Amino acid sequence: MSPTTDRLDTPRAAGMAGIAFAVLLGAAIVLMRIAVPGNVADAPVDPDKRWAVQVALEIVPFAGIFFLWFMGALRAHTGAAEDRFVATVFLGSGFVFVATLFASAAAAGTVLAEGTPSDFGRHYAYTLLATYAMRMAAVFVLATSTIGRMLGVFPRPLALLGTVVGLLLLVIGSGVPWSELLFPAWALILSVYVLRVRRGTARRPPTSTDSP
Repeated sequence: MSPTTDRLDTPRAAGMAGIAFAVLLGAAIVLMRIAVPGNVADAPVDPDKRWAVQVALEIVPFAGIFFLWFMGALRAHTGAAEDRFVATVFLGSGFVFVATLFASAAAAGTVLAEGTPSDFGRHYAYTLLATYAMRMAAVFVLATSTIGRMLGVFPRPLALLGTVVGLLLLVIGSGVPWSELLFPAWALILSVYVLRVRRGTARRPPTSTDSP
């Protein structure tokens, strides 16, 4: 496979992995929100809704895997021109996000395993997801948008959208219910854009300087 083909396939991999991640994470967040109330003063978890946690626990590992693939494909697309400082923040926040996401899922699993779910267990799972994981997601969104704007990879409206989403996740955190869905929504929009750009590039006829 030629370097040109590799360069065309990288955005496609990023787009497909990003869409899969966005769909899986969005579904997991909705299921965990339904089954594990965010307010510890709420009534105990309805046993009839424990299936939602079970499904979410099955989804989260795959969401994390697709997110890592999404990260790697995006970084490969930026190439050697990326800023090392921003790239370090990009990688660090992404890795911590995945680790915290897995930890929140494990905490939710302990709530599921308990005969009578405790307020501490629910509060711990909710805090990991809505506060720590989403804060790291905010940093990742801001770093990605900064890289895209500096290198001209993303158009100005998309970079601005990422900045707004990152700031909202960073500031509001767990204060607004369901705000966690902003992250998978942003990832979905970014992935669709990357796929559209890749399709347009693939349709562009080769120039005389291209290798045969």
